[in-house]
Amino acid sequence: MEYLDFELPIKELEDQLDKCEIIGQESDVDVSNTCKQIEKKLEETKKKIYKNLTAWQRVQLSRHPNRPYTLEHITNITNGTFLELFGDRSFKDDKAMIGGLGQINGQSYMIIGQQKGINTKMRQYRNFGMANPEGYRKALRLMKMAEKFNLPVLTLIDTPGAYPGLEAEERGQGEAIARNIFEMARLKTPIISIIIGEGASGGALGIGVGDRVYMLENTWYSVISPESCSSILWRSWEYKEQAAEALKLTSFDMKKQKLIDDIIPEPLGGAHYDKETTFKSVAEYVTKAFNELKDLSTKDLVAQRMDKYSKMGEFKE
Repeated sequence: MEYLDFELPIKELEDQLDKCEIIGQESDVDVSNTCKQIEKKLEETKKKIYKNLTAWQRVQLSRHPNRPYTLEHITNITNGTFLELFGDRSFKDDKAMIGGLGQINGQSYMIIGQQKGINTKMRQYRNFGMANPEGYRKALRLMKMAEKFNLPVLTLIDTPGAYPGLEAEERGQGEAIARNIFEMARLKTPIISIIIGEGASGGALGIGVGDRVYMLENTWYSVISPESCSSILWRSWEYKEQAAEALKLTSFDMKKQKLIDDIIPEPLGGAHYDKETTFKSVAEYVTKAFNELKDLSTKDLVAQRMDKYSKMGEFKE
């Protein structure tokens, strides 16, 4: 397990507990009471830290190297029924954007999401979860296929943003994202979107227009990352904590602003502490959302989606 800077008190207590257990196993000394005291203190410390997280700390948790990425979510919530589909039928297959068919609790879905990669080699292969235009066009192709066969769409969002390279711009990155937003707004099948890690800018919005939008508890959703915001406003990354607070990017901020529909709770310490519970919660929310949407007529489904997004940004002085 890797630890973030604010988790170091937890690491120290876990190391003490490990040493205590080793002493108990390798000697005749009864250390059970000492171990129990350390366990109690460890639980109290965890609650104290994780119940009072700052916006920046939640951003850090969303990027935790042990956190489950899209493919791990898909493999577990579909129980191995996932069949990946490839290519945008125009340029090439984008490895940062994955998609295909899978069953969740007996219901078939078209599942689409960004994949970051679990180590350095895989991160390069997946372009760190930053999709090119062909990735968004592949996603749209699969969504149109889902519409044709009357299948609900599930999108799992985890990206630091769409790829900003010159070649991506040459192939129409902005148009590809805008086209996806336009087409998703009027897609004639239910769309469920879940932010499972980072939800950055247009890269997230390109597959994020849903009838139901959920966020895992320790994720973020914003037009810009705290570091980039800090570098623009203060010409330095040193103010990223202040930027994170000002951006109101946490799941709780998003729910308060009515920009998402609900928050999926995570185990104490984050999704990586108990992956099985996280996968179970995600599957339950997907099924719940589908059950709420499945009986709506196509006309009502699209009308409600349009109305939902039309109301965003309204305010009274």
